Amino acid sequence: MIQFGPEIDSKLLDDTLKFAERQVSNLIEKHPGFYPIYTKDGKWKHEGPAWTHWCDGFLPGMMWIFHRRALEAGSDSQFWMDKAIEYSRPLEPRQFDRDVHDLGFIFHSTYYRWYQVTREPRLNDVLVQAGKTMALRFQEKGQYLRSFVSEDSIFIDIMMNVGIIFYAARETNDRRLREIAIRHALTTRRYLVRGDGSTAHEGLFDLESGEFLRQTTHQGWRGDSCWSRGLAWALYGFGSCYEYTRDPRFLSTAEGCADYYLTHTNADGVPSWDFQAPEDNRGMVDTSAAAIAAGGLLRLCRMLPDPVKGFYYYSSALRILRTLCEKHTGRGDKKWEGILKGGVYHIHKGLGVDESVMWGEYFFCEALENALRHSLANQKKANGSGKG
Repeated sequence: MIQFGPEIDSKLLDDTLKFAERQVSNLIEKHPGFYPIYTKDGKWKHEGPAWTHWCDGFLPGMMWIFHRRALEAGSDSQFWMDKAIEYSRPLEPRQFDRDVHDLGFIFHSTYYRWYQVTREPRLNDVLVQAGKTMALRFQEKGQYLRSFVSEDSIFIDIMMNVGIIFYAARETNDRRLREIAIRHALTTRRYLVRGDGSTAHEGLFDLESGEFLRQTTHQGWRGDSCWSRGLAWALYGFGSCYEYTRDPRFLSTAEGCADYYLTHTNADGVPSWDFQAPEDNRGMVDTSAAAIAAGGLLRLCRMLPDPVKGFYYYSSALRILRTLCEKHTGRGDKKWEGILKGGVYHIHKGLGVDESVMWGEYFFCEALENALRHSLANQKKANGSGKG
């Protein structure tokens, strides 16, 4: 179970984000136009296989985060805006990409952030089309969005991408799109989230009848184990579904996943790559799962009607971030090109194991920024209440 320490120092968060900016700046200077997925021996550019094409939004997504930080600080933000646009624009054709289930990852981190800055209608059109394209994956028999693997497959990861359909539904008032997103979330809740809040990575269906067949995995230890990154996707994703729908079932599921994470992770908040991994390799942690969980907890804590539990989630997120900042970054290692060490891409394929991984970088930066926003808001509230 996670153990608590003193309140996190905002300077630690801020210094880590500044380090992240330097690492990203060095990356785009050294390898212009390159969209990496994972490091190999700490280097982004290598001959290792990509396996799938789903991470391109995370690098420009970090640039958008850096741009907003600079803008709000009153410093020069133009550099990061120019770079964010330069790296986001090539992704635009992928609004029609039917080969992946990751359009939320690609466009929420880029075009959504871009649209929040400029409010250009054409950017919103791209987001809406991405949601419509994502919805084409829906299987009526079984009521789910199929994974990139096959028509009979559903992944827990898709909970992080279903939000792009909710967004398109909201922007166009399309009830059919909304229904598809809700049905997928309910199917995932029923078949991939277990009663104790743990999750399966993949579920398989009978294509003829739509009957659910079994839980299985590509990345976890076993089909009945709990792959930690998948659990973090569920924690974050069901919270996002609740934000779009206010359906209490989704909030309850997000809480169940959060509680499982917090009661089964290591004391410092950084989990093993799989919660049921055998003893001989349980020591292999996944910092990207921790970064995603911290981000999900920071969002979830605002939604809970119980302020005590909300503070528990908030404090837990800060504990995780402190551990990542103090023990798992590349600071002090001049040869390491990433931000967050100790991530895992695909342990069975031997890809990106104990390395920096792009989603870990993005969700780490997002969580750091959100934690700083919480801290600043709390300071303003405290200063305001102290006057009079």
